[in-house]
Amino acid sequence: MIKTILITGTSQGIGHALTKLLLINGYRVIGTNTTGIDNINENNYKSFALDLSNLDSITAFEKNIQIENIKIDILINNAGIGPDLDFELPEEISFKKTFDVNVTGTTLFTEQMLQHLKIGGKIINISSKMGSIDVCEKSDSVAYRMSKAALNMYTKILSNRLAGKQLVASVHPGWVRTNIAKSNINGRLSPEESAQKIFQFISSDFKTGTFWNVETEAECAW
Repeated sequence: MIKTILITGTSQGIGHALTKLLLINGYRVIGTNTTGIDNINENNYKSFALDLSNLDSITAFEKNIQIENIKIDILINNAGIGPDLDFELPEEISFKKTFDVNVTGTTLFTEQMLQHLKIGGKIINISSKMGSIDVCEKSDSVAYRMSKAALNMYTKILSNRLAGKQLVASVHPGWVRTNIAKSNINGRLSPEESAQKIFQFISSDFKTGTFWNVETEAECAW
């Protein structure tokens, strides 16, 4: 039976590359972006509009999943923003927006999707080692770092709640050449290389509650 994977943020970057890789490997993919329109035209792909900063949008998306009776094998929370990346000081508007998407929206979206996730399914939160408290040595990107630390805590909480039912993990996708920040032009990995490493992890029988670094292929410090 073909497995169904739901990925948020599939219009570009890691989400786009991972979607294409999953389709090549025979998965059915449900993708999201803020408009519901992208340039992926495959029989096993369907795109929906989703704005994680808007709770009404989350509710509307869940209704679509319910209407179409979609059952999910793997949920990949990939969508995220980092408007304060590389900046030293927090700023009110970007700080709130970052948490609206990366924390509040992602958490409440996941809670809505749990009823559609199969027993034995997996939840992957695309996080960042920038959210690791143990290894933090810099003072930039305050909202982004804090939001990923909060997302990691949600991973741990959810892994405790779903123990024995589904697997949950946070994943650091590596330093990837995307447009999320100017400095990422120097990233070590292409979106395609990161996607391949993420795919290898989600295909494995990983330990629930893990924070995984795809570059080192080892657990990340929390």
